[in-house]
Amino acid sequence: MGKKYIAGILLAFLVLSAPFSFAQNINPDILQKRWPAFWLTVPDASPDGYGVYLFRKTVELNAKPTTFTIHISADNRYKLFVNEKLISLGPARGDLSHWNFETVDIANYLKAGKNIIAAQVWNEGEYKPEAQISFRTGFILQGATAMESIVNTNSTWKCARDKSYAPLQFKARTYYVAGAGEIRNMANQPKLWQSINFDDKNWQKAQQIFNGLPKTLLGPFGTTNGWMLVPSGIPQMELKEERLTKLISAEGGIKIPKGFPVQKTAISVPANSSVTILLDQTHLTNAYPNLFYSGGKGAALTVRYAETLFAKFPVKGNRNETKEMQFFGRADSVISDGTTEQKFTSLTYRTYRYVQLKIATQTQPLIINDFYGTFTGYPFELKASATTSNEEINKILNIGWRTARLCATETYMDCPYYEQLQYIGDGRIQALISLYNTGDDRLVKNAINQADFSRQPEGVTLSRHPSYTPQYIPTFSLWYIGMLHDYSRYGSDTEFVKSKIGGTRQILDYFKSYQQADGSLKNVPQWMFTDWVDNKEWKFGTGPMSANGTSAMLDLQLLWAYQLAADLETKFGTPALAEQYEKTITQLKIPSPKSTWTKRKNCSPTGKKKMFSRNILILWRY
Repeated sequence: MGKKYIAGILLAFLVLSAPFSFAQNINPDILQKRWPAFWLTVPDASPDGYGVYLFRKTVELNAKPTTFTIHISADNRYKLFVNEKLISLGPARGDLSHWNFETVDIANYLKAGKNIIAAQVWNEGEYKPEAQISFRTGFILQGATAMESIVNTNSTWKCARDKSYAPLQFKARTYYVAGAGEIRNMANQPKLWQSINFDDKNWQKAQQIFNGLPKTLLGPFGTTNGWMLVPSGIPQMELKEERLTKLISAEGGIKIPKGFPVQKTAISVPANSSVTILLDQTHLTNAYPNLFYSGGKGAALTVRYAETLFAKFPVKGNRNETKEMQFFGRADSVISDGTTEQKFTSLTYRTYRYVQLKIATQTQPLIINDFYGTFTGYPFELKASATTSNEEINKILNIGWRTARLCATETYMDCPYYEQLQYIGDGRIQALISLYNTGDDRLVKNAINQADFSRQPEGVTLSRHPSYTPQYIPTFSLWYIGMLHDYSRYGSDTEFVKSKIGGTRQILDYFKSYQQADGSLKNVPQWMFTDWVDNKEWKFGTGPMSANGTSAMLDLQLLWAYQLAADLETKFGTPALAEQYEKTITQLKIPSPKSTWTKRKNCSPTGKKKMFSRNILILWRY
């Protein structure tokens, strides 16, 4: 949290492309009426415990349709398959009052005759990422119109628990909240369960929970609303093959064929052996690992992921160095069932530069048929460019853009490896980079919406959202005003800006309750974070304060927020409110009486620092 990427900031000075907005043509009934489709679960499944569940339905069509639109959601997550093809992943992260559903036209994947619609749904339970809010295990699919209603989720769907999965917790000696890895026992996995030829006669009928409800409706009397469904405002994430590029080492007497891992090359692992292979992507990435292997019944394959190697944790040092370095990172573990053409891919993406493969065979040899990643991220299209003869600057721009992409999936993220949390302070910088370099404002609006949705009864937002643990950094509410103001300048949707101004008023009303007669803030509660500073006078990111709880640094941020809010009110809101804000702005600019250094020469060191900083604040404005 609080990381400022210099390379990313440089990108913000590139040319702004013409922004565009995202619109979906959704049947009004989907947004205004109770869905005929039901939320489903597996009978006897834990409502909030760890589990991976499979749902499927056979659909017979007289002819291949030209359009066939469906809406899908789940808790926690889903992968949707149509006739064995992966079609959709989701839902985009949100909260229970704004639970996203994706809209997909699956007509191209359907055919005349029998079709299989199948979904893998999982709930990570107590191991879920901090950014994953949850109500209970559930899955829902709704046809867009009566024509598509044949696929609506109800008790005609079949289901089963996939018992091949178990969580593999990753414990780091730092703040890590991005979720667990997986243990997979392939002998317990239903084979080809997405296929039309799979025999599901022993599967259970899915259990109906209650009908899907759009946010516009109240839940049934006496029951919880559960998930309040809204259409996702962002597109599906990009997926593309990304092969690892470098073999660093291979231990255990194994021979690695030439070309691996850049090319698909089979590797033979003898029986009763233990080998370790270290691979380098040469840059950080977010990707789903794809491990293909055959034979080796009972063999254990462990895949570990790291953004760097360590001489001594947590010191990272030069990330290009690998000699005499330790591998420490999140892991997945797979137990082979001995058959051919087995495949492991994780439920969610992994973040890595380095990947370690450890293979321990038993009485049978094992063949690694292939290993590569599938990159994923928000589908930004870089439209800006810069021309310079300085190759170092060119590299910085490339690194900065890659950093911006890795920190943007369904939300902006402070970091994809350790947290995956959308903080307002980080998000403002990331949003500017997105707008300047792509013109795509959909993820920006999504971030502004989610910050706005997190607002508390007192008026301030949470510091990060979505997050199942509330965190209060009131200064980030001020930066939210900055984020909205940025969008008012560089975005295209003025009605969206107007709809958010009420929130800026609530934020400033909250801070007004902690302003003294001279306008200065005093004793604002919670974590008044400004930035990480390596100085003994800074405590956990909070700048120095006077003995009576005041801080020129906080006053500076408040002054800035009032200036931006006044501009928003003048252009999009209520000019009379802007006039009131201007009075507060003027008050904050005025030095305290007798504020010259000579007249205050006898004041305490703390008082001198505050007075000096207050004058710097005034100079900063002019």
